[in-house]
Amino acid sequence: MKRVGIIAGGMSSEHEISCISAGGVLAAIDRTRFEPVLIGISKAGEFLLCNHDQNLAIVDGVLPEISSGAAIELTAAIKELGIDVTFPVLHGPYGEDGTIQGLLEMAQVRYVGNGVLASAVAMDKSFAKSIFAAHGLAVAPGITIHRRDWKGAVDTAGLSYPLFVKPARGGSSKGTFKVKRPEDLAAAIDEALTFDSKVMVEEGIVGREIECAVLEVDGVAHASPLGEIKLSPEFEFYDFEAKYLDGSTEVISPDDLSPEILEKIQESAIAAFRALGCEGLARADFFYSDDGQVIINELNTMPGFTPTSVFPKLWARGGRGYSDLITTLIESALTRSPSVMR
Repeated sequence: MKRVGIIAGGMSSEHEISCISAGGVLAAIDRTRFEPVLIGISKAGEFLLCNHDQNLAIVDGVLPEISSGAAIELTAAIKELGIDVTFPVLHGPYGEDGTIQGLLEMAQVRYVGNGVLASAVAMDKSFAKSIFAAHGLAVAPGITIHRRDWKGAVDTAGLSYPLFVKPARGGSSKGTFKVKRPEDLAAAIDEALTFDSKVMVEEGIVGREIECAVLEVDGVAHASPLGEIKLSPEFEFYDFEAKYLDGSTEVISPDDLSPEILEKIQESAIAAFRALGCEGLARADFFYSDDGQVIINELNTMPGFTPTSVFPKLWARGGRGYSDLITTLIESALTRSPSVMR
């Protein structure tokens, strides 16, 4: 039986979402084949060996947090515990951005998911956007602003309102704002800069939000059936509350789209996956605009991984259950070299 280190929490603003994802993995992992060990990372960056009773779910509206456990040195503990492979169910900076992947590479420890470069580039949407465009994928018009260059005003000539302001290296829509009037733009940028030193200002795309999950099996990337994000009327866009707290989002099958458009979005998801050099899994998010364009928004290298998250939902429609996804990802990681030169 292989011992799997499930790594949860982390130092990013998505700490709590990571906990929820890890809780889903722990509940569904095939324990006839794998023995899970929960390793937490506190918000302060301390590595902790967590007890089996660690809360990893939302209770009475309160999000979970890694705050207790036996302090460990990660690479030493992995060897001492005889962990064969790790599953870093981490979202955002210090977890999904190549940081933990680099640490695991140096420790020569196998891990689920994307490598250092793909993780880092996908996390920084301003860089990923350039790569997508270079590979022929359509992207939203916009500009990038660094804190060091921010003077309280920005030239948005050529961009049409509403605009979306978001941290370049954030996730779960934290720090993302929809701006309808020029006089509100500076305040939104100021607020977004509290989440990251670099923010993106992009033209809002009028259309539909379509997502596609990509799973690599035996070195071949496969695209899932597509899902369309449908929000309750009280939400203007797919923000943090709509995603996680209110249950106000529905993922439906965009069956009214033509087979050609459905196929184009799936092909674009795989193209984006390959363009960034991804491995294991990713979720590609697109806009299908009212004028018929397929526009990539972003690619997530460790998407939300609860049983009700979009990634597992889409693969369930493709005939792969949640536990099967976990098994596939772990088995794939076990076959890969632990070396950075893989």
